[in-house]
Amino acid sequence: MHIPDGFLSHSINAATFVISFGACAYGVKRVNRNFGEREVPLMGVTAAFIFAAQMINFPVAGGTSGHFLGAVFSSVLLGPWASLLIMTIVLVVQCLGFADGGLTAIGSNIFNMGVIGALGGYGVFIFLYTLFQKSRRGFFIALAISSWLSIVMGSSAAAIELAASGTSPLKVALPAMAGIHAIIGIGEAIITTTAVSLILKTRPDLVTSYVKKGAPYEKTP
Repeated sequence: MHIPDGFLSHSINAATFVISFGACAYGVKRVNRNFGEREVPLMGVTAAFIFAAQMINFPVAGGTSGHFLGAVFSSVLLGPWASLLIMTIVLVVQCLGFADGGLTAIGSNIFNMGVIGALGGYGVFIFLYTLFQKSRRGFFIALAISSWLSIVMGSSAAAIELAASGTSPLKVALPAMAGIHAIIGIGEAIITTTAVSLILKTRPDLVTSYVKKGAPYEKTP
């Protein structure tokens, strides 16, 4: 899903950069307003975990591979705006340090995996969590579905950007991107629900969305 240089038009890159920059600027204001000495270090730890986890690839059909994104994972832990900033930091480091995603396409990659992945994925999570009446079971169902959908939505946005740039026809790019990432999204859902479940068992106070949006987590004896 990391788009390299030269695949998108200048207009698409410029538009997504403006949107991503504006979202990040607002995210900084929200984080500065709401976060204190406890949450800021947790952002750093979460960013480091996501960066390390993304280095591990798992095989997908047709000889391709996928990796953990972590957008919904971090948004459920720390909120959507902090998650957007975490994803932005990870993507910038990957771009500048590992050439994973092009510098000219950094706005598009942040838009696809940060704005859509974190903000959009969290919106889906909250909608489903509320739909399931904020129950414990509903929390994990919403978490799994939103994690999977964040991957599909982000990859679909990338396909649309490629088609709008004239790189690949939409009828080719969209099925290819969405199809492969629908499989990758299953791995995303499994990793996210497993990781959050382990955190809830040991430190439920760290899962911001569960503590604030649902009933207190109860350990099973």
